[in-house]
Amino acid sequence: MTSALTLPSAGSPLASSWPEAPSGSQPLPFELDHLLALRIPGLIATRRHIHSHPELSGAEFETAALIHRELSLAGLKPRLLPKGNGVICDIDGRPDGPVIALRADIDALPLADPKDVPYRSTVDGVCHACGHDVHTTVMLGVGMLLAQLADLGQLDGRVRLIFQPAEEILPCGSLEVIEAGGLDDVVQIFAVHCDPNLPVGRVGLRVGPITAAADNVTVRLTGPGGHTARPHLTVDLVDALGRLVTEVPALVSRRVPANSGLLLVFGHASAGTRYNVIPSEACAAGTLRVMDRDTWDQAPKIVAQVVRDVIAPTGATVDLEYLRGRPPVTNDARAIGVLTAATAAALGPEGIAETPQSMGGEDFSWYLEHVPGALARLGVGRSGPNVDLHRASFDVDERAIPVGVRLMVQTALRALAAAR
Repeated sequence: MTSALTLPSAGSPLASSWPEAPSGSQPLPFELDHLLALRIPGLIATRRHIHSHPELSGAEFETAALIHRELSLAGLKPRLLPKGNGVICDIDGRPDGPVIALRADIDALPLADPKDVPYRSTVDGVCHACGHDVHTTVMLGVGMLLAQLADLGQLDGRVRLIFQPAEEILPCGSLEVIEAGGLDDVVQIFAVHCDPNLPVGRVGLRVGPITAAADNVTVRLTGPGGHTARPHLTVDLVDALGRLVTEVPALVSRRVPANSGLLLVFGHASAGTRYNVIPSEACAAGTLRVMDRDTWDQAPKIVAQVVRDVIAPTGATVDLEYLRGRPPVTNDARAIGVLTAATAAALGPEGIAETPQSMGGEDFSWYLEHVPGALARLGVGRSGPNVDLHRASFDVDERAIPVGVRLMVQTALRALAAAR
């Protein structure tokens, strides 16, 4: 381990006294709270190591190796995904009991890390700006505690830990996990995601859709270029590109109900290299997000028609690539019931917070196409102004890690009990 693993000093905004259990909560069985308290320094060190050594989507090989090593040291038998960049690990309890899955995503983002902290990313242009280092660490802590229960013969079924690669890209890593048998025999699945808008000790819960569907849209325009002095002899792709990025988003939103929340935003647009040359190629790429499943199903056809209608008068040739991403995460009511009881047990009733549907996308949704489950938002907000997800300066209050461990242990135990 490196100096990046140094724990926060007294007075640091990330330091705390690490109580064994929050006020108003119920203790974990068999003195697991005491074991968790002993594990906290190691978990913080693990999170900081992962944070300082991030890996991009699809290339999480060292992260997966670390996970495999830590779970093996806990006496478990993890297995790598076929590509070696993810891990599945069953914690075997009562053999005739149900199978509950808990998922953590492990990839980082292609962003430089500007933070002045000892665990700053050591990889140029890559950092954990979405909290996946926290998700991974929480699930490692859960594995260590549940392994103890299994050794004591006190686990009423099997808990499957899924450490998933490639959540941030398309195709989604969840589809790789499913293809590798990650949901075989699973009756319910749960996950948490960091939320900087909630303070530590609060968990955001919602029945029904909690995220939006998210797709990628790329439009390439081609046509004969030429001199800016004679645009009538060309297809003016700069003009066409301007129409595309300004008119299409507004027109698409008029083709669907307003409460569907459809949002098409282009994040990239490019055309030309010289001020006096009309280019022969132009491109725009962005995301389409929508809050309901029915509109998501219709979106590709609507976008294709509107793009053709807008570009047709310009004479440009259109090549549209519409990449289906992920449907909305739709939380099952019974699974939210389990998470609600688990939150009250882990944090006390005041730990439960209602949370709105987000326009962000999450490939946890693909698991829910196969089995019921739910995603919760884990409060990681720090004192002072919070920095949103996917910003390079994003960081968390590390007290959220033991909170997340207690929450997911309680979730697993209650899900197993409810499924018997």
